[in-house]
Amino acid sequence: MLRFIIPIGLFVTLVVFLAIGLRRDKETLPSPLIGKPAPQFELPRVEDPSQKISSREFAGRPYVVNIWGSWCFACRDEHPVLMELARRAEVPLVGLNWKDELPAAQQWLKQYGNPYVATAFDPQGDVGIDWGAYGAPETYLVDARGIIVFKYVSPVTIDVWEREFLPRIRQAGVKGE
Repeated sequence: MLRFIIPIGLFVTLVVFLAIGLRRDKETLPSPLIGKPAPQFELPRVEDPSQKISSREFAGRPYVVNIWGSWCFACRDEHPVLMELARRAEVPLVGLNWKDELPAAQQWLKQYGNPYVATAFDPQGDVGIDWGAYGAPETYLVDARGIIVFKYVSPVTIDVWEREFLPRIRQAGVKGE
């Protein structure tokens, strides 16, 4: 009898952990970087690789980092929303083109429009990994002190922007550029 109780107990424990994991909201994956300084970077710009973009350019004001790739189907769904957010200019949007080919990234921005104040090119994905990226799209809000205050995994929608990002941006007390 004991030889059946232990496997059944282990199975039940596994099912409970699996059920808890499946109920988690995938958009709010915990990030060990929340509340910590945003990773510093200096990378070539997608728009002109002879020029660099540095995280230091955004010091002293809140900004959003959006990790994307031309290969990312979900990024295509998110892009019109980012264009609308750029038009609103509530906070600077910084693009981090992740694990992509430069011509494909440039073509993407030319074809669909460029919502970013600047777009960093991270072909190896090292900077994205520093930010804790699991994939694309992922979007991070950095406050004026340079601290990551929020991470969103999945395409940003207007509803998500207004519910999750805007209150945090307003809390920072600074509006865009």
